[in-house]
Order: sequence, then C-alpha cells, then structure tokens
Amino acid sequence: MEKQPGSRMCFICGRQNPVGLKADIYNDLDRRQVSCELVIGEEYQGYPGVVHGGIVAALLDEISGRAILLEGGPENLMVTLKLEIRYRKPTPTHTPLLVVGTLVQLGKARAKVHGEIRLADGTVTAEAEAVVVRPPDSVRTAWADEQQYWKVYDS
Repeated sequence: MEKQPGSRMCFICGRQNPVGLKADIYNDLDRRQVSCELVIGEEYQGYPGVVHGGIVAALLDEISGRAILLEGGPENLMVTLKLEIRYRKPTPTHTPLLVVGTLVQLGKARAKVHGEIRLADGTVTAEAEAVVVRPPDSVRTAWADEQQYWKVYDS
C-alpha cells in the first residue's frame, strides 16, 4: 500500500498538531479504498471508554474525502459539502480501529464518497456518506503557503 501525503496542522493527519491524531493514511489500489489504522486515547472520549461523536465524524470526513486521491494527486482535493453519519455502535477508546474510505462516484466538480470505522472483527461502529466539491480558486489560493508541508512523512 502507498502512503498518502499528510500536512502540518490538520487535526487528523497533521504531524505538528500537538492535539491531533497524526493518522497515517494509505491507498489500497487493489481494493480501491484508502485506510488508516489507529487507536484513539481517552483524551478524545465523549463518555468513558467511548470516542466522542465529533472525533468519529472528523475521522469519517477525512477518510471519505481522501478517497478522491485514488483518482489523482493533491490537485484533486475537495471540501465537504454534505456529510451524513450513522452511528451504529459506540466506537471504543484504546481499541485498534480500521478507518476506510471509498470513492462512490467522481464527477468533474463533485464526488460522492463513503467512510467506515471498523473494529478488528469487522464490526462497523460508524459510517458516513458525503458529497465533496472542488473549492473555489480563492480557497485553493489560500492553501498555497501550506503546500510545502503537504508530503509523505515518516511514521
């Protein structure tokens, strides 16, 4: 599997974000999906032993949106227009999780993507359907200073 680039301060993948998750995300071209494995500590809990729903949403937003990079590089990055989450079971802290994103449909200006959080036994704790869109040029221009930090980092 090929590791995707990360950034400097992103909450999910940012290497220099002191409160971020520092997730490594990989392309699995054979399965046509992106994925990351991680364990969420109690500092991100909502209730004891349960990952906060906002953290679950952030993970699903990131992984599903990253699925569009299967069809090209960072120039394909889009932003979330709509995110629908279904919380199936509590996502436990201190437990290995597999977070998976897939590209459902890619158009010129938007895409439909899907994300799931799975336990080691395959149980899905949460899933998301999202629509992502190409941001306006003004937004892309604002990203220019951060481009130097968008790269593959050592784990």
